[in-house]
Amino acid sequence: MTDSQTEHVSEIEAALLDAELFIKYQAPERAIKRLRTALEMNSRSIKLRERLREICASYKQGEEAARQCLSLASLYIEREDFDTAHERLLEAKQFDERINIAGGLEAIRRARRPDLKPIPAPEPHFERKHFTLAGDLSAISVFDAIQVIENARLNGVLTLTEPKRQGQVKFNDGRIVDAVCQGDVGDMGFQKVVEITSGTFEFQKTEEQFPIRIQAVSNTNLILDTLRMLDERKQ
Repeated sequence: MTDSQTEHVSEIEAALLDAELFIKYQAPERAIKRLRTALEMNSRSIKLRERLREICASYKQGEEAARQCLSLASLYIEREDFDTAHERLLEAKQFDERINIAGGLEAIRRARRPDLKPIPAPEPHFERKHFTLAGDLSAISVFDAIQVIENARLNGVLTLTEPKRQGQVKFNDGRIVDAVCQGDVGDMGFQKVVEITSGTFEFQKTEEQFPIRIQAVSNTNLILDTLRMLDERKQ
């Protein structure tokens, strides 16, 4: 270990010790400030970010806890610790519902399944229909589209189309309740939809709701569980 690395480790340990003393003497704000200062020089320290996340969560500072969760998820993805990355993304959403974790979900998909590379597709073409939301999957991921639909609490059908297949995801009040792809429905259908990484997507709003074939705690849980299953199936 170089002198510089030793110095950084010493600073991290010192910051953690100081934070514990501040917590012991009922000064959580000072503990948070101390850890933030240490992170300015050690931004990739998982130890510092995990302790900051814990303290913020304990003292009802949800926004800061959520931000630390997102940063930690990125660090864990780099280390290929996908299960912990999953947990931190879920926590981020629990701490602050407004947070968009689509980028983290897409990063996990790319890291877990490098075989799911976008297939070159022709220029997107949309028929003249009324769509609430439409776009190119090479520019906007399916997870971003799901996030928008969830936040707006919409009923409707999200259709993903690539050169060789098409899939649909159905929503009731922004929650995923069914999916259809290549003859499979429900959870199996959704697993195939998640593997669509190129082409176009189109969301058409409906007045009616759909029968529930997918039961999940949340859209985020469903996506993370699906990515995990796809990874396990590949191994």
